Amino acid sequence: MADATTPPAVRAVALRELLQRYNHEYYVLQQPSVSDGEWDQLFHELRRLEAAHPELITPDSPTQMIGAAPSEGFEQVRHEVPMLSLSNVFSRDELAEWTRRVYRNAGRDELAFTVEPKIDGVASSALYDAGKFVRGATRGDGFVGEDVTSNMRTIRDLPRQLPADHEPPELLEVRGEIYMRRSEFDRMNAARAEAGGQLFANPRNAASGALRQLDASITASRPLRWFVYGVGQLRGTLPRQHSEMMARLRELGFTTTEVGVCRDVDELWAACESWAARRGHLDFDIDGVVIKVDDTWLHDEIGTVAREPRWATAFKFPAQQAETTLEAIEINVGRTGSLNPLAILTPVALGGVTIARATLHNEDELRRLDVRVGDRVVIQRAGDVIPKIVGVRADLRDGDEREFVWPTQCPVCGSSIERVEGEAHSYCVNSSCPAQLREQVAHFVSRGALDIEFLGQRLAARFVDAGLITSLADIYRLNWDQILEMEGM
Repeated sequence: MADATTPPAVRAVALRELLQRYNHEYYVLQQPSVSDGEWDQLFHELRRLEAAHPELITPDSPTQMIGAAPSEGFEQVRHEVPMLSLSNVFSRDELAEWTRRVYRNAGRDELAFTVEPKIDGVASSALYDAGKFVRGATRGDGFVGEDVTSNMRTIRDLPRQLPADHEPPELLEVRGEIYMRRSEFDRMNAARAEAGGQLFANPRNAASGALRQLDASITASRPLRWFVYGVGQLRGTLPRQHSEMMARLRELGFTTTEVGVCRDVDELWAACESWAARRGHLDFDIDGVVIKVDDTWLHDEIGTVAREPRWATAFKFPAQQAETTLEAIEINVGRTGSLNPLAILTPVALGGVTIARATLHNEDELRRLDVRVGDRVVIQRAGDVIPKIVGVRADLRDGDEREFVWPTQCPVCGSSIERVEGEAHSYCVNSSCPAQLREQVAHFVSRGALDIEFLGQRLAARFVDAGLITSLADIYRLNWDQILEMEGM
């Protein structure tokens, strides 16, 4: 975080670099390192900075772009109608302010709005020519995506041919979210665990990884589904109202989200609260609610700004929080040698999963929180990343809590540690530290790197501990006779 003395131009460069890195992690690697809430904070800080200093805006700024550049592993597809991103609102007051702007831009005193859940999946489009599915594409950067036609053909609820008796438009591009149902994701992960494979972190990452497989047979083995939420290219006719258009798409065989119609802010807010209450009971993940002007003929009149339509926005759910007890603090050594504190918690249910661990990030964060073993702590889970401790209930302390003493030696190999000036992490200086090697191997075989099936983090650690892997090159010359003699192999 910048302080008040940081020049605006310097802070803008730093924010652009951070957001571009996080976009690459989220859209391309499917391995986000920050929560949606943290990304939103940085994005809105950059937007405010650019609004105050327009000369700092650059064409490659994340405020002017959508998503991330397409992978080089697929053919590119240009979206004739850009797949725009959405602005966000986080409270009733912000929602009311957004509606006031919409009324002003539309030149109307009365409007109808649609409300639908914001599926936490992978944005994509499907093109139909004379009712036949001919091309599937990812959103990419909003203007150019990846051709994933073969992979999208494997999605079980994506129609290959629209019913002729329903007279589909001559050319129709529908847009939606590719996702996995929670129940089907759990069954898939259970099967992978039984086979000794690497488990997926969450349904969204699993869906994204499956869609971007170069081998469509792998995609077909994953339980992908598709919700449709809108239309891009169109040659033919569809109803003028978005709510009626969704009903027409259902007639054509598409699975759509539940669409409600509201007439004012009170109804909109009630719908947002209703979806927030239903969130934990759904068989798919949602991270908010999408609100649109129902009359699509007004969309062009209301217009767009940079990367976002003015006629639509997303109410983002607040981060989910829970309270539990900090039982211990462990220090993990990462693949670069960094010492990373991890909180061991009394298990607690949060966001449909049981949380037993949370990140403390680094020594500075641990000191800032003044967290102690035995404390009651507030944990937060936002987006797909590991939960983190965001607060300590110091008012509940009874004197039995214990301060954590930061190590002076590597907890794995006993080597000395050092902290680089200007960085928040301490590092083990031993490049041969077994913990570093375990993490390096786990990263090397992960989906974001070589994506080696069935060689996950736990198995990689076993091979390192058994001396079968002493460097990354050893992965290619494993001794299978020795492996078969290992317990459980």
